[in-house]
Amino acid sequence: MPGSKLIVISAPSGSGKTTIVRESLKRHPEILFSVSATTRPKREFEVHGKDYFFITKEEFKRKIQNDELVEWEQLYGDYYGTLRSEVDRALRSGKSMLFDVDVNGALSIRAQYPKETVLIFIKPPSMEILTQRLMKRGTETLETIRTRLERVPMELEKENEFHFCVVNDDLQTATDEVDRIIHNVQKEKK
Repeated sequence: MPGSKLIVISAPSGSGKTTIVRESLKRHPEILFSVSATTRPKREFEVHGKDYFFITKEEFKRKIQNDELVEWEQLYGDYYGTLRSEVDRALRSGKSMLFDVDVNGALSIRAQYPKETVLIFIKPPSMEILTQRLMKRGTETLETIRTRLERVPMELEKENEFHFCVVNDDLQTATDEVDRIIHNVQKEKK
């Protein structure tokens, strides 16, 4: 449907991506949110169907076989992916949709929907600050944090494949910059 934009925000884990996405959705209630599917355990503050669709590995593998995912990846022992039904919902409605996905997922969405997709990369100011943020979060083990940090160089290498890059050295400033990008994308689609 003309006018639909798929606004994909991606970043290394701990860069503030999810916080920025949540604030962007508050500022832009006209934009739909793409709820990803995952096999990882639900954190106590998360809501099924709002933060993620929490499903079993067997269910996820079935969705892969049935081509029900626009993109998917196995990260840290669990599967994450974007349901094709979520993207179709946005395109049918003519509304834009905001995605919170990893870098490879972002590039997969753009590969399938090149005209509709706008990619925004959230970059941490440094590896030291990123490490501190992951430690402070308190949601993962040291081993999980180490695994996440090992992936960061690959993610940073893909920054140039994104339309926009926002360095999150100050959350408010980064959120405002993403807001300006989204506002301009929304203005262009009209």
